[in-house]
Amino acid sequence: MHGGRRKVLGMALLGVANPLLAALPAAAPGGAATLDRELEAIALDPRCELASLAVLAIRDGAVAYEYACGRRFIGTGGAGDPPDLPAGVDTLYRIASVSKMMTTLGLMRLVEEGRVDLDADVSTALGFALRNPHFPDRAITLRHLLTHTSSLRDDAGYSWPAGTALRDVLLPDAAGMWSAQAGPGDYFTYCNLGWGVIGTLMERVSGERFDRLMRRLLLDPLGLQAGYDPAALAPAALANLATLYRKRTVDTEVWDARGPWIAQADDYHLHPPAPPAGLERHPIGVNATPFSPTGGLRISARGLGTVMRMLMQGGVHEGRRLLRADTLARMFARQWTYDGSNGDTLDGLFHCWGLGNAQFPDRPEDRTRLVDGGGFAAVGHLGDAYGLQSMFLADLARRNGMIVLVGGTASDPLAPPNQGRYSALARFQERILTVLYRRAILVQKA
Repeated sequence: MHGGRRKVLGMALLGVANPLLAALPAAAPGGAATLDRELEAIALDPRCELASLAVLAIRDGAVAYEYACGRRFIGTGGAGDPPDLPAGVDTLYRIASVSKMMTTLGLMRLVEEGRVDLDADVSTALGFALRNPHFPDRAITLRHLLTHTSSLRDDAGYSWPAGTALRDVLLPDAAGMWSAQAGPGDYFTYCNLGWGVIGTLMERVSGERFDRLMRRLLLDPLGLQAGYDPAALAPAALANLATLYRKRTVDTEVWDARGPWIAQADDYHLHPPAPPAGLERHPIGVNATPFSPTGGLRISARGLGTVMRMLMQGGVHEGRRLLRADTLARMFARQWTYDGSNGDTLDGLFHCWGLGNAQFPDRPEDRTRLVDGGGFAAVGHLGDAYGLQSMFLADLARRNGMIVLVGGTASDPLAPPNQGRYSALARFQERILTVLYRRAILVQKA
């Protein structure tokens, strides 16, 4: 079953610590060195060794701790191969589905500007009729797309080359695109394709290419070195982009924890990334999927920390308002809750949802607990693709939060003995969140 979750979400380091595992300076008062060692031990655990790890914790609205270990690039030892390169909290990662939440923040700025309406038929903004052929009289709205209740499905894919019109692949009779059992608003099914539609709609209403639009709406105002197109990253940012790894061959489920790390994505150390094919002929508002609004943002743990602090400050960054507080309240208000029959929880991973964000209410009975023993209810998003495991989790009321980026695992993170003990997360994720929470958030202020 966990293979389905991956589909929708996207040299040994044991013994003496490698110099590349040295922690960055930590800001947490008292216990920081202990936390460094605990996180390093988790990264080196042979049950599920991590290629790289970058974490950041926020307590009471301020960065309390940051740490990184492992390698953003792992050399093979071949002739002409670059040397190993360390990961840091400013290393960029392709953050997989956490990108959806970032895309949603850009969309909410367009909502504030009156460019789009969350409850209007998206057909008007898209310029073509978007309808489930099994429920042709029911409109699909942005609210449906943002809550994974649109009745769209990923079975026939969710990304197409530049120049392919999204309207042509979303034909009413397209197999695998639509649910025949549940209409818009009826049933939660996690759907990447919905964010391809959202990104395309954002292009059409703004007249701007999606990656450039997101820079204008979110990334540049926050002063972030980040982007949805790696070919457009500044040279320094590209040089600091993590390659994603697994100890398994590409696009298979054959793992070898004793074997070499195998690059899965973003391996640009010998050859730089090329822009999406056909980009020079890319018509605005026709197909935004080449930029992957669903999973393609490259950003660092430190950069995500900047986003999280902006949310905790009610939409304000360094004295400038990006989003209104009431807009964020709408975004994080609960929209869907699992009642036993109204959705697919992905093996228990999702029980509650807002607009473009997952919600974890810290209930042991439905395994929505994020830390051992409880105490940390959060909103945010998770990501899983190409070996990358990402977590953006914030308690906005208490202004506490945790960000975790993992550049790959040596074994299947959801197979025994790596499964979580009290949640639908992997065991290493539970351990990371628990030690971060206890030592960086619950720790008494000096």
